[in-house]
Amino acid sequence: MAAAKRAFRIQQLEKEAKLSANIAIPDRAAILRSTAGEIVSNIERGTWTASQVLEAFIAQSLVAHTATNCITEVLFEDARARAKQLDAEFKVAGRLKGPLHGVPISVKDQYDIEGYDTTIGFTACAHKPAQTTADFVRAMVDAGAVPFVKTNVPQTMYSYECNNPIWGRTTNPYDAAYTSGGSSGGEACMLALDASVIGLGSDIAGSLRIPASYCGVYSLKPGVGRVSDYGAKESFPGFDGIKSVCGPMARCIDDLELACRVSFGASGAYNDHPPLPFRDVTLPKKLRFGYYTSDGIMKGSPACIRAVNETIEALKLAGHECIEVEQSLSVEIAKIFLAITSADGYKTLLRGVGSDPLDPSLGVLTFGPKVPQLFRNAAAGAVHTWMGDPIMADVLRLSGSKTVEAYHAACLQRNEIKKLFYDEFWNKHNLDGIITYVHASPQILHGGSNMLSMMSTSTLTYNLVDLPCGVVPVTHVKATDVLTDEWRSAPGHGSSMCEGELYDKGFNTDGKAKTKAELKELKPLYDPAAMEGMPIGLQIVGRRWEEEKVLGLMRVVEGALGGLRERRFGPGTWEERLENRKRERTV
Repeated sequence: MAAAKRAFRIQQLEKEAKLSANIAIPDRAAILRSTAGEIVSNIERGTWTASQVLEAFIAQSLVAHTATNCITEVLFEDARARAKQLDAEFKVAGRLKGPLHGVPISVKDQYDIEGYDTTIGFTACAHKPAQTTADFVRAMVDAGAVPFVKTNVPQTMYSYECNNPIWGRTTNPYDAAYTSGGSSGGEACMLALDASVIGLGSDIAGSLRIPASYCGVYSLKPGVGRVSDYGAKESFPGFDGIKSVCGPMARCIDDLELACRVSFGASGAYNDHPPLPFRDVTLPKKLRFGYYTSDGIMKGSPACIRAVNETIEALKLAGHECIEVEQSLSVEIAKIFLAITSADGYKTLLRGVGSDPLDPSLGVLTFGPKVPQLFRNAAAGAVHTWMGDPIMADVLRLSGSKTVEAYHAACLQRNEIKKLFYDEFWNKHNLDGIITYVHASPQILHGGSNMLSMMSTSTLTYNLVDLPCGVVPVTHVKATDVLTDEWRSAPGHGSSMCEGELYDKGFNTDGKAKTKAELKELKPLYDPAAMEGMPIGLQIVGRRWEEEKVLGLMRVVEGALGGLRERRFGPGTWEERLENRKRERTV
């Protein structure tokens, strides 16, 4: 079944490659470097048509897929019909369909689109086309957008890599040895390679933010309820302990905001989300930011700490107040998150896997519940006593099936720590926003997440406390971002096992047996020389129901750092970024 899906995709893409090669696309380069607003303006002026714009992005999507394996479902025929319809209606009426008239968008392979499969990486979901279209997609279409591809996700969508038995592995557009991030990895690749204008993703533990950072694009994780999730297939069907949220990804903040204006509070099939439309906000001239460089489990790498510090210095120079805060709650938040999500031993999460091989990124995470509590307790004691890591000892104890009573207790802890977070950060420090790294490491090699699921503590924190959170790409890795004695001796270190896995232990990239001499030659996962020139994004966190303010804070951060072109991010900068990375690595 999986082989048949892959063969059909190959057939479609080969056919489209031949067709696209014979289509003349005027202003292709100009189209690809345009924002959504610029595309709509050019269509309204008659400079371009929706069909011309679509063909430019179809051609570029073939380039992106060849480089990264990011496309799952090919919607080109329906997209062309949609673009032609928009052109015909505009010619007759002289009016735009909406603020996204003719804008090509890509859609994570989690959202139903009528007539197409939604697999979420499960072979069992293949050849079962959706009967309806998800509310999030429908809101964009109603505004004039043109969905033209669906994109790859990891098996179960509960991993921050991007690999599954149906579609295979999606790679990072900067370097194929690295992951694109997950679970919205295919979306991030499309955007990074100028192959889409706006992407529709989702987030339960960092799935919008991690790939955005790894690939150098923008995202916004709204709070629960701002965007309807009807028609979004779930990894944990029926699970409400931690809610997944729908959100946009883009190449610039303008496009991110436009997607939010269209989707926030939009009416849906059942209107089971708050009818809260986008609200314009005015920020004070002087803002107060809190920032931190350790989540208590993993201290940020020198590259990520530099990204935070450079951003803070830029904000201070722009006249804003910035104070360092201690993230004292993330360790406890991670434990509560784990207790809630593992309550059924991940049986619901893994049900869809069926006879598919389990992706290695899920192996360690889902192994704990298979071990009897008695043995887990014994192992936890050994980790605490002999490994000197009380954090991972608690993780071992908590990662098992629970009674309903224990699950309810964990949910109560979740509710209480939400209030405590408000007191400790917003009320105590009177902050407008919080700035921190997305992950402790800027990137991860394929397979690197297998032993490092806890690195997502930095992102899952804001899912559990349900706060809006944006990602802004701010800089690139430098070969000089090395571990120093000062970094090692400074405070902020957390789990010795997790940090050792990232910073010290040699990583066996091919998994083959090695001699002792060969093992000594292996580099750790965090290797700034190998990562040189790859992007680093930061999280910008706001208060509940303040997504619009978060977008404003992202603009403030970007303004302080310098424009998109200066930082080599944004529409139309992909080739420049790639060439720059090549130059940096040959110096």
